[in-house]
Amino acid sequence: MNLNSISAFQDNYIWVLNNDQGKCIIVDPGEAQPVLKALEENQWQPEAILLTHHHNDHVGGVKELLKKYPGLVVYGPEETQDKGTNRVVKDGDLVNILEYEFTVIATPGHTLGHICFYSPPYLFCGDTMFSGGCGRLFEGTSNDMFDSFQILNMLPNDTLICCAHEYTLSNMKFSLSILPDDKEINRYCRKVNELRAKNQSTLPSSLANERKINLFLRTDDVDLIDKINKETNLQQPRQIFAWLRTKKDSF
Repeated sequence: MNLNSISAFQDNYIWVLNNDQGKCIIVDPGEAQPVLKALEENQWQPEAILLTHHHNDHVGGVKELLKKYPGLVVYGPEETQDKGTNRVVKDGDLVNILEYEFTVIATPGHTLGHICFYSPPYLFCGDTMFSGGCGRLFEGTSNDMFDSFQILNMLPNDTLICCAHEYTLSNMKFSLSILPDDKEINRYCRKVNELRAKNQSTLPSSLANERKINLFLRTDDVDLIDKINKETNLQQPRQIFAWLRTKKDSF
């Protein structure tokens, strides 16, 4: 299978997995036109759509795609039923499409019903985990998102983080503001700056990389705890996660 990203809106990515026969899976099509253009140019035949949550920049193109391909199966959480989902899935469900078996992982936080789809090595994680960051808490709590991160952090090192937004540079600037002397963060920030200067994508990232540079996965890190304790007196990973999310909201 081949992994492709289609740019949408200002900074969204719509992911497409296609096989050598031209059949494909579309993930979080926030708008239809870029997808229809890619399908035509590459002569892809869509087999299914995967939806991670109900926000319009992830589901806005579904109904138009269904008009073009009326037999398309759309998998998504219950919160996407009115957005075009015709096959509701929940945590632990297995979805078989083409050569792949996707495990559905509930990851509340960004929205209450947010899910991810995982088929090694691909993790389609919507707005839960970003490279260097995590999604905003629109419906869930920091505890919800912390628990979701712990679940995703149990996946293998080679997992590819196929998130839905090009937020990496902003996330790394935030990380540098917290740990300006961290070697891994500085290394990755230089790489990200080089890629974005050429208007190239920073995604997908790997979970191995995220464990080094994503502060939201390093909430038990001694350097991070020491830095935070110059402003406050937090020790527990959950507290540090919440502190980071609040700081990022106003960064």
